[in-house]
Amino acid sequence: MSLIEARGIVKSYVDAGKVLTVLRDLDIDVTAGEMLAIVGASGAGKSTLLHVLGGLDRAEQGTIVVDGSTLTALPGPEIVAFRNAHVGFVFQFHHLLPEFTALENVEMPMRIARRPPAECRARATELLTRVGLGERLTHRPGMLSGGEQQRVAVARALVMQPTVLLADEPTGDLDEHTAESLHGLLQDMHRTYGLTSIIATHNPRLAAACDRVLRLEGGRLTVA
Repeated sequence: MSLIEARGIVKSYVDAGKVLTVLRDLDIDVTAGEMLAIVGASGAGKSTLLHVLGGLDRAEQGTIVVDGSTLTALPGPEIVAFRNAHVGFVFQFHHLLPEFTALENVEMPMRIARRPPAECRARATELLTRVGLGERLTHRPGMLSGGEQQRVAVARALVMQPTVLLADEPTGDLDEHTAESLHGLLQDMHRTYGLTSIIATHNPRLAAACDRVLRLEGGRLTVA
């Protein structure tokens, strides 16, 4: 059963006065519980694809259904609500708020959703412990290594208990040893929390660890 279905997706940008079409009549189906890798050259549109599938950006044409909701038919506020409740994002750069502790960074999505403070604290503590940072709860990002900061970002992505995890080059800014550790973490989180995951990556080892690999080239997806 597909949790994510997209049909006829078209997405373009204007660059120096010229229209650059990044996604061309693209189709994709992702089965519930699948861990899918998207590979392709830099600039192929992997980030754009994740943004469109996760509701961070809008496609110009096509239909996207995620977990039973047709994103392409939702008005802006409803897309934001859906994304916050159902989709977790991990980016190449962690985007943590430097003035807040690891715990406060992870709590933030729940705080924005006006969840009770005690619930926020308990959930964030559980996740940070799960990703191996139970002793780093009060550390600010500047006191953490790059790998630790990315682990905080993974915990933050999962704090609202999403059904979908979208990771855009999650190990792209890490050294090889740290990247390997994060690979294992993503696999563990995927299994533990019953996620459907799409990971855009240049890392062949991370791609090989996924259930399936697709290549984005010329605006369309093919089996890698």
